[in-house]
Amino acid sequence: QVQLVESGGGSVQAGGSLRLSCVVSGYRYKSHCLGWFRQALEKEREEVSLLDTSGPTTYADSVKGRFTISKDNAKNTLYLQMDSLKIDDTAMYYCAYGRWCSRNDITDWGQGTQVTVSS
Repeated sequence: QVQLVESGGGSVQAGGSLRLSCVVSGYRYKSHCLGWFRQALEKEREEVSLLDTSGPTTYADSVKGRFTISKDNAKNTLYLQMDSLKIDDTAMYYCAYGRWCSRNDITDWGQGTQVTVSS
């Protein structure tokens, strides 16, 4: 059973920064994908950034140059450093896990952490 526990969300003014964390346990696959999705009110869940253990890191165009995904293997923790935050970044952010880095191959989700950006 894969468990994903997010933390680090909160309220911040536009232009500010937040760092999200996701503690991962119970890996099902040796090679896998970890990443972040977000869902704003009345919108579909969208990919933010994915990190494949055997491939490249990807970012949504809307966050490129502002967000950085990273992983501390010793702590089994995935991070998302979010800088230059915009009001449009307001959403519930979910940690995600799967065998491959595609939306349809994500099999496990965290409970989510809320990020609110105000002007």
